[in-house]
Amino acid sequence: MSIETKLLVKPEDLNPSFPNWSIKGVMNPAAIRLPDNKIALFARVAERPTRKGRLFCPVIVGSDYKTMPEKISKRDIAKQSRDVVYLKSGVCRLTVFSHFRKIILNEDGVDVEHFGERPVFTGTPTEGQYGVEDPRFVKIKRRYLMTYVTVSLHEGVSTSLAVSNDFINWKRKGIIFREQNKDVVIFPEKIKGKYVALHRPEGFFKFSRPSIWISYSPDLVYWGREKSIINPRSNSWDEDRIGSGAPPIKTKYGWLEIYHGVKNIKGKKFKKFYSAGAILLDLKNPEKVLARSPVNKPLFEPTHSFEKKGFINNVVFPTGIVPDLNKKDLLIYSGGGDSVITVKKIPLKYIFNNMEFY
Repeated sequence: MSIETKLLVKPEDLNPSFPNWSIKGVMNPAAIRLPDNKIALFARVAERPTRKGRLFCPVIVGSDYKTMPEKISKRDIAKQSRDVVYLKSGVCRLTVFSHFRKIILNEDGVDVEHFGERPVFTGTPTEGQYGVEDPRFVKIKRRYLMTYVTVSLHEGVSTSLAVSNDFINWKRKGIIFREQNKDVVIFPEKIKGKYVALHRPEGFFKFSRPSIWISYSPDLVYWGREKSIINPRSNSWDEDRIGSGAPPIKTKYGWLEIYHGVKNIKGKKFKKFYSAGAILLDLKNPEKVLARSPVNKPLFEPTHSFEKKGFINNVVFPTGIVPDLNKKDLLIYSGGGDSVITVKKIPLKYIFNNMEFY
């Protein structure tokens, strides 16, 4: 009994949105099984203008993905990394611009049947002008819900919600968790009459390490009763920070949440090492943690070349989860190296056998 991993999508599989752009990564997809049993992904596609000699930061200025490069003068730059420009004014801009493409997989969930050639969901001039990132899907009754990160001019890096009845037309509900709050996943059913979400706020002061919080809502828009329920652990693969990965899956033992954890590796050029683990929450009281991956053994970590080397090295970042049709395995869709999409087929029994129950 083991984990099967397959490289599913890489940047070369897709065409850029514009002739003078290039795709730097395709990663962190939302995943859901459709009524015909095929699996749909909304993949985050990160693109960049390829003009030489000048620095451009793309921004949405109109409908139908109309963008305009925001020109940055070198004299205004304080410092720069591969994808972020820090300005002397104290703000930053992205040189990589993200949107979502639809990818259809077969019923087995491990082979691609169709690549979307155009963006299917983007930012707008008033929301996510600098891109949308890291979507997650859940279906409650007949309605599809998508949480996603918006990078906006005035609202910064926040989490927004969109809903759909047909998986084609999406109604944007706006920001549901404010700036510096990401990794939002909604439970697939109400608990005690309330919608429930896990999320990961970050403070501007390092008083505590980023942890997983829980929140409740009567209407999916207004959230409250917030509480931190899962924290990083010292001397562990998840010691630096943690965040929700894929939306929770209901099992007979409890709500199963696949999450990511980060550890700082000393002496490496890219110091952060992203792994994934499992948490089991009580079905009636999801604030109660029943089991968790051990401190010395994540569920999976970067082991393949496409996870160890990429736009960012040593990253596995789970965001999508779909039960296999055999009802014994889970299909977990992850970003690898911030560059590619992988699918991991993992037996449920393997996950539970590698957790510590409290």
